[in-house]
Amino acid sequence: MPDISAIQIAIVVIAVLIGIVLGWIVRGSRSQNEKNAINAGWAEQIDAQRNEHQRLLEQNKSLMEQNTQFQASNKDSKMRAAELSDALKEAFERRDELQRQIKDIRGNLETAVSERDQLQSDMQSREAESDVASTALQRRDEKIAKLRKELDNWQQRVPPLIEKFRLRNEEAQELEQQLADAQQRIAELEVRHSASDETRIEPVDQDALTDGMDASNEPIGDVVEEADDDDGEDALESFIDDQEFQTLVGAIVDDAADHRDDLKAIKGIGPSIEKTLNEMGIFRLKQIAELTEYDIDRVAGKLKGFRTRIYREDWLGQARALIDQRLVDQP
Repeated sequence: MPDISAIQIAIVVIAVLIGIVLGWIVRGSRSQNEKNAINAGWAEQIDAQRNEHQRLLEQNKSLMEQNTQFQASNKDSKMRAAELSDALKEAFERRDELQRQIKDIRGNLETAVSERDQLQSDMQSREAESDVASTALQRRDEKIAKLRKELDNWQQRVPPLIEKFRLRNEEAQELEQQLADAQQRIAELEVRHSASDETRIEPVDQDALTDGMDASNEPIGDVVEEADDDDGEDALESFIDDQEFQTLVGAIVDDAADHRDDLKAIKGIGPSIEKTLNEMGIFRLKQIAELTEYDIDRVAGKLKGFRTRIYREDWLGQARALIDQRLVDQP
């Protein structure tokens, strides 16, 4: 057997080492490739699981939304069911109420039918009375027409009498003023007479005296007695004794002629209309506020076409409002 030298052994050892190193390198490379392949597989599986997880999350979210919608729908259904139950209960109550009303109406209808029959019998029994009543009504209409004609005649006579009263009242006031002046002068003369025993009489101009009074040297007492019975009181007594005027006008004319209201305060009444109303004896707002249908017809007869205007402009309501405002403004 040939001898193995150290060199050969060394070469063999080196070759073995080189083979081991090469084998290790090859194995490491293969292991790295396998590791990379395994890592790639795991990465793909992880991505797949991640995608699956995301899909499951989205699916879960969709299911949660559907669950929420279902719960809301279920709640709405319960509320609708409760509303339907209440509506059904109310419908039953309404049905019972209608049945009671129908029963009451049926009873009222029967009562109305019986009353109708009774009224028919009463109408038949009163037809005879109607003829008598129509005859009486015709007579009454004739009497009313006659009285209305007389009233129109008196109403035409009232405005001149009112003017006559106004003139007489002015004359009476003037005479009363003259009487008061004369009495004042007499009182002054009495004071002078009491202050002196001697009475000094001066000539007086006749034109300076009041009409119908002459200068006189009579005693003061006689002058006073005559002054109490002068023409002013005679005129007043004559005016007071005018029975025709008292019968026609009375307290109404007495109040209206002395205290006239401004009728132009009513919207729609101008100076010419106010003058026409005064000629008809209407001086106060109270008279307008208390106009009757007949009075309105009479005014419309004087003021052509004013009947609808009186209602449209509400003269009566305006007069009442002005009277109320006057009462409020009074202290």
